[in-house]
Parts: sequence; structure tokens; C-alpha cells
Amino acid sequence: MLGKAALAMWWDVSDDVREEWEHWHAHEHVPERLSIPGFLRASRWTDASGGEGFFVMYELEDHAVLASAPYVARLNAPTPWSTKMMPLHRNMVRTQCQVVHSHGGVTARHVLTVRCSPVPGQEEELQRHLGDLAQSVSQRPGFVGLHVLRHEAPKMAATTEQKIRGNADRAADWITVVSGYDLDALRGLECKELSEAQLQAAGALPETKCQLFALAYTAIPTDIR
Repeated sequence: MLGKAALAMWWDVSDDVREEWEHWHAHEHVPERLSIPGFLRASRWTDASGGEGFFVMYELEDHAVLASAPYVARLNAPTPWSTKMMPLHRNMVRTQCQVVHSHGGVTARHVLTVRCSPVPGQEEELQRHLGDLAQSVSQRPGFVGLHVLRHEAPKMAATTEQKIRGNADRAADWITVVSGYDLDALRGLECKELSEAQLQAAGALPETKCQLFALAYTAIPTDIR
């Protein structure tokens, strides 16, 4: 990953507004975010099965960017188009993260995202399991990288954008992002080392959330200048 922190988000957008939403996100929202100091790359993926879900990740220079004055100013002054689009984000999971492990590439044809939480007292065991996977998986055929993120919310008040969405944003706890060019390889990992049973054995609580996505768009700041 390009920095030491990330903003990882999942949501659904209904088909009847999807075309305008994607246009807004690619041509206003991403350029706006990448103009903020410390935002290093934006990537958007769509549900690999053709559903309504999106996964969006911003790679950040460091965690301080998430509470920086330029970013908070944008969150509290959405454009008219953003104000229109914000309520269309359904089932929002918005997670501010520290990067714990990062091996290999980030952007690829597909990503597998896995959200889980450690059993209290077993955080180190789970982190060790995911760290070992990050080193090995990034070198296997079909994969290009594996990255582990841990939620750490900055201390700040609810923003105008949050209030427009209804203040219902949830957050993931620990996130694994696996990038690859072979969808079957990612499915295999989902069924084996990153299966719920394997993660529980490594110290995770039940009810992990796994999703597969296809790359739609990615940009760095120089792309939008």
C-alpha cells in the first residue's frame, strides 16, 4: 500500500441511481478527495457477482490525514451534487484504518475483502495468522497482494456528510484485502485459509464477512490534475 493508513468502505447503491452515482463518484468525488494532502490513491470495486455492492478504498500517507483540517473541511462542506448523492449510500460500513501488514500489489482485477473481529485476548494470534498469510499469498499464482488493516477511529465530531447519510455508518474491526487476477484463486482462499472456520481457529469471533469485487476505477493525484 502507498501509505501507512487507509479509509475502507462498503455500501450498496440501487440500480435506478447507479449510473449517476458512478459518474459523480468518478468525476467529482474522487478528484475532490485526491486533491486533499495525504490522499495517495483511490480505488473503486463493484460486486463481482453483479450485485449492488461497492468497495472503495483510499490509501493515505498516515492516520493523521483522517482528522486533518483540509479533509474535515471537505466533509463539512459537501457540494450540491455530493449532498444529493450521500443519501443514496445504503448499508454503509466506513472504517478508518492503520495498515498492519502490506505485501504485494493493491489494485488488481479482483479483490477479496474479509471483515472480522478478534476474540478478546487473541489479537496477537490473529494478527500473526494474517501476517503469515500476507507474506505467502502475495507470491502465489493468481494473487498479487494481501493487506491487513485495523480500525482506529480518529477523535472528531460527526460531520455534515455523515449527518446527510443519517449518522448510521458502521465500522469493521479488522480487514483483510486480497488482490488478484484469478477469481477462482481468490474463491479458493476464501474457502480455505480465510474461511470462517480457519479464522476462528486463529482467534477471530464468528460471523466474518467475505465479499468478492471487480475493479472499476483507480486513480492517483496526478491523474486528476
